[in-house]
Amino acid sequence: MQYRDNSYTVPLVKNNKLAGLLLRFDPRTQVLDAIPAPLIAHFLKDAETQHYRGFPSAGFSFFPTRDPQLRSFAGQTGKPAGVYVTSIEPDMPAAKAGLKVGDIVIGLGGNTIDQNGNYVDPLYGKIEFTNLITARAFAGDTMPIQIQRDGKAMQLNLELDHRAVDDYVIPPYNFDRPPLYYVLGGLVFQELSRQYLREWGGNWLKDAPQRFVYKDRFQSELYPEGNRRVVVLTQVLPANSTIGYDELAYLTVNKINGKEVKSLADLAEAVKQPLDGFIKIETEEDPKQIELDSTQIAGEAEALQQNYGLPSLQRLK
Repeated sequence: MQYRDNSYTVPLVKNNKLAGLLLRFDPRTQVLDAIPAPLIAHFLKDAETQHYRGFPSAGFSFFPTRDPQLRSFAGQTGKPAGVYVTSIEPDMPAAKAGLKVGDIVIGLGGNTIDQNGNYVDPLYGKIEFTNLITARAFAGDTMPIQIQRDGKAMQLNLELDHRAVDDYVIPPYNFDRPPLYYVLGGLVFQELSRQYLREWGGNWLKDAPQRFVYKDRFQSELYPEGNRRVVVLTQVLPANSTIGYDELAYLTVNKINGKEVKSLADLAEAVKQPLDGFIKIETEEDPKQIELDSTQIAGEAEALQQNYGLPSLQRLK
């Protein structure tokens, strides 16, 4: 359960009761990461069942309704409240319940949601309403959701379900599996994941490359087709074949040799088909295009692996 190498796991106690488990504490900022007791209890209760299903999710994105113009655009009537639905993920509970983009969610499970997206929790006070889904409910539960659509009050029923990690474009976690990678002439490629972003520490939302944080936050809108991964160039190992590219990092790979890249497996297959003796890498960000001599890369592969003590130049599964 350790968050980083210098972290530790100890119980947090309040009024002689377990309040949570401390995962990480930064004495400089006085910020800590902890798993609260209700989440631990939720996991243990679910784990007692024959088939553990995991924490549920609803499958929609939202935005606060503090802006009166947004409320007017959505046709909201009555007291300002709730959140504006910005996207719906296909085949998820929200879509199956009939929730639509433009709806305003004003209540969930009998709890009123304010303009910031918060409800009043008996333990924590004001907290984001998604806590009702992820921590207070279980996969298979049905929760009533109160909405306004074009100014008319409606109630839908969310039949909650767990979303498997493999169903995400940018996985939120990864346990018991080492990270995948592919080293090409010193260029190191990985599939973007929340676990990779967390390497920037507890403040990763601000410290990690912001274009990657943005992709993680809005992955449903950016990649509505799903069924893919985001491949990124994370760093460059100095080598003869990477002269001039040594400062490149954090680039999103679009194509290799003209073939679209939707996974590291795609990348590994595409590099086998050079164009006129060169491997052409097209990226979303500048410099937009990288060219590598395929013969030089093949000839220096063994030396590169030995110089950096790599067990292999690739791990694809």
